[in-house]
Amino acid sequence: MSRAFAICLPNVYLRALYFQTMGNLHSLGINGFTKLNDSAPKTEWVIVHEPLKRVLRFTGRSIDDVVNSPIVKNEVLGYFKLQKFITRGMEIVELENQWNAVG
Repeated sequence: MSRAFAICLPNVYLRALYFQTMGNLHSLGINGFTKLNDSAPKTEWVIVHEPLKRVLRFTGRSIDDVVNSPIVKNEVLGYFKLQKFITRGMEIVELENQWNAVG
């Protein structure tokens, strides 16, 4: 066996092995025994926040009162801003607790 043939043989063998394994779909994780997951999708719950309705219930006002009276409009706007400020503060504290968890 010549030296050139001995050097080329592993390269040819590896090249053939590479194309043989990449030629089928097993390298992608697809084979005849793969079962597709037919389970139902996970349920996701969406919580709808309605801060304006919450503020209107708290103040005992209706949307008509807000539209017709500038005094009521300023009152509801003040409570709305207060509610938004408190909610953002609570979210910031929750995120800081998650990021800086002790233990």
